[in-house]
Amino acid sequence: MTDAEVARAVGDAAGALLLKIQEEGADGDRGDREANRLILDMLRSMRPDDPVLSEESADDPIRLASRRVWIVDPLDGTREFAEGREDWAVHIALAIDGAPAVGAVALPRRGITLSSDAPPPLPPASATPPMLISRT
Repeated sequence: MTDAEVARAVGDAAGALLLKIQEEGADGDRGDREANRLILDMLRSMRPDDPVLSEESADDPIRLASRRVWIVDPLDGTREFAEGREDWAVHIALAIDGAPAVGAVALPRRGITLSSDAPPPLPPASATPPMLISRT
């Protein structure tokens, strides 16, 4: 399995777990905690020599000496998740020699996983760039 396939598989598995947790009406803290545990277990099983930097775990300084480091956010959009919304995601990335190399973003409520091994085609550029505004 390639690194990109690992990123996609881990993102999809965490997304499926989070959908179940959200449907049970659980809060974002539970989602973060359980998705993080699943992601760490899967990456340790599939890539045992690679350290993981996760937003939800204590940092392990061993990653600083490693060529390969997985970087994850098990639940990006914790508040949105807890509100039952669909605009949350799972982020899985691999940095090699300090540079991003592989990534996947699962958007489970939308049924989409974007991955560096099969990026969607870009739409034609518009003359006027869109403006994005956050509620916060």
